[in-house]
Amino acid sequence: MYKLNYKIISHIMGLLLLCNGGFMLIATLISFVYKDGVTLEIMMASLATVSVGVVLMFLTRTHQKELNKRDGYIVVTFGWIFMSLSGTLPYLFSGAIPSFTNAFFETMSGYTTTGASILNEIEVIPKGVLFWRSLTHWIGGMGIIVLAIAILPLLGIGGMQLFAAEAPGPSADKLHPRITDTAKRLWLIYVGYTAAETILLQLAGMNFFDAINHALSTLSTGGFSTKNASVAYWNDQPIIQYIIILFMFLAGMNFVLSYFGFKGKIQKVIKDEEFKFYALFTVVFTIIATLIVYYKADPSISSIDHPMVWGEAESAFRHSLFQVIAVITTTGFVSADFTMWTPFLTVFFFGIMFLGGSAGSTSGGMKVMRHIITIRNGILEFKRTLHPRAVLPVRYNTRAVSKEIVFNILAFFILYMLAFIIGSVVLGALGLDFETAIGGAASSLGNIGPAFGKLSPVNNFDVLPTFGKWWCCFLMLIGRLELFTVLILLTPFFWRNR
Repeated sequence: MYKLNYKIISHIMGLLLLCNGGFMLIATLISFVYKDGVTLEIMMASLATVSVGVVLMFLTRTHQKELNKRDGYIVVTFGWIFMSLSGTLPYLFSGAIPSFTNAFFETMSGYTTTGASILNEIEVIPKGVLFWRSLTHWIGGMGIIVLAIAILPLLGIGGMQLFAAEAPGPSADKLHPRITDTAKRLWLIYVGYTAAETILLQLAGMNFFDAINHALSTLSTGGFSTKNASVAYWNDQPIIQYIIILFMFLAGMNFVLSYFGFKGKIQKVIKDEEFKFYALFTVVFTIIATLIVYYKADPSISSIDHPMVWGEAESAFRHSLFQVIAVITTTGFVSADFTMWTPFLTVFFFGIMFLGGSAGSTSGGMKVMRHIITIRNGILEFKRTLHPRAVLPVRYNTRAVSKEIVFNILAFFILYMLAFIIGSVVLGALGLDFETAIGGAASSLGNIGPAFGKLSPVNNFDVLPTFGKWWCCFLMLIGRLELFTVLILLTPFFWRNR
């Protein structure tokens, strides 16, 4: 049997809890400033989290300095679970979400940057708790960036090795130098983008609290809002929506490209194949949606409390662009109920739920890079049929992609679709109708947020039965952590010595 290196794993879990408790103190400060009546409760949640973290770190202060590959899988998976468990405390202690199941769902949705919610009246929740809710997005988003660029390539997950060589930082194979060097640069970009969006939203007319919360949710491609109507609340202020659109697009890019952009290496950004396809998909899908919304959609059933301005090309373009980017990047903000535009657009948006943003971004889904390589490999299979002896490698960014990576990506697609099918069947078995079941599974697995049927943008996930909420939490987790990371722990051979 595999011998668990419990000391270093427990030490890292303690460090994560310590950091999580520290972030809760920021929410405590917000609660104190706005005098929302739950400052003490959030502080108690912070102290409890920090205390457990300190005890874990103290008990495991003597440990090995190196993680092996199997330890890495356990750290990544249980790191997200421990963060989510501790993240429920502000909800539970404040009484904002008294049910543990609901609190865990909201927290897992936050850390996995899914944005699905069980809250029916968001605007009555204390501001400190609302800020913590958005902060879970932001913490999870940055964690995903470091995970995707610095850790998953070393674990051989999902073809992430493709751009690992271009990630900022040393090219050494050791885990610690790459994480440290990469994280420093990416934290600066992530924090910088968040600050910039906050300032711009304030200048556009949002108050500071709404601005900082939406910036935290946007850069993490999460989707939690401070308003029941989400971004539709500002339908009469187009500039606010355009600002959010810009930062959703940036958050859906590979953050390594943002680093190159700030270094002045613009050509490297423009020539990147994934970026070109990501931008192309956004443009083409927006044009299709705009034309249908402008000419076909029914304005009387498509608004969310704050109606769209219909009959104008700009309004049709803006809402189409907003929803296309929100779904592609898996952010999940809504400016209108896109599930009610037309039957074609309902199917259309369901389809792009499986696209995802760029690898190395905070977005969920399959990722554009995997689609490119899968399609190219499929085309080459036709050529290989005609010319069986020809050497025809799949190319990505002018480099030949190894067969191991191609097989890894194909395996990812198969697992992803199996997870979606099984996820839908389970939700259907719980009594949900077809549209709700497939929408809930696709949304949870892709970390998107709003879905279809009873889980549409005008509803939320509170309608799910208790087991349905836990099942969606599982789908969120495996979708966020690239499937292999979690599912490999469920295999018997993982725990064997060989």
